[in-house]
Amino acid sequence: MKDENHFQDEVEAHRTYLLRYANLQLRNATVAEDAVQDTLVAALTGQQRFAGRSAVRTWLVGILKHKIVDAIRKQSREVAFANAPGDGDGGESDTLFKVDGHWQDVPADWGNPEQSFGRKEFYAVLEECLAKLPKRTRQVFMMREHLGTPTDEICKVLEITPTHCWVLLYRARMALRACLQQKWFDGAR
Repeated sequence: MKDENHFQDEVEAHRTYLLRYANLQLRNATVAEDAVQDTLVAALTGQQRFAGRSAVRTWLVGILKHKIVDAIRKQSREVAFANAPGDGDGGESDTLFKVDGHWQDVPADWGNPEQSFGRKEFYAVLEECLAKLPKRTRQVFMMREHLGTPTDEICKVLEITPTHCWVLLYRARMALRACLQQKWFDGAR
């Protein structure tokens, strides 16, 4: 009984981290809270499956990733799909290149961007840039780049074609590049 209570306390200690993680992915506090609750329930009821080969937090995040995908899948079934503004046209990214495929203006040198990853302020700017992306574009980007979800699974969950998925990834990357250039790298932080 003592071990069971200790495990429950240890799992509950990661709630805040899991909630931040889920909020980053889902952008909906209620849905994020539900995903975290489902994760904690699954962890506590499946305690015997935790073999201790990884940290408890790592195990919980693994469970949470599946719950996030389930939540996205549920949201996509409940909401009628319509292209969000910016999801149907090339928009500003089309003006970045000349007809011959070369840059209109060569991107600025970012120096050593890996140094930025260690700074808390960078993640606040990244979060702000992600929030500006259209919902579907953000979902595809976060599922692919943050959760590591394979493209075929993203397409299945969001009911989109692989071509649309790659277009959304391209647009997300271009928009994030421009936003980070303006709000972080040009700001000489």
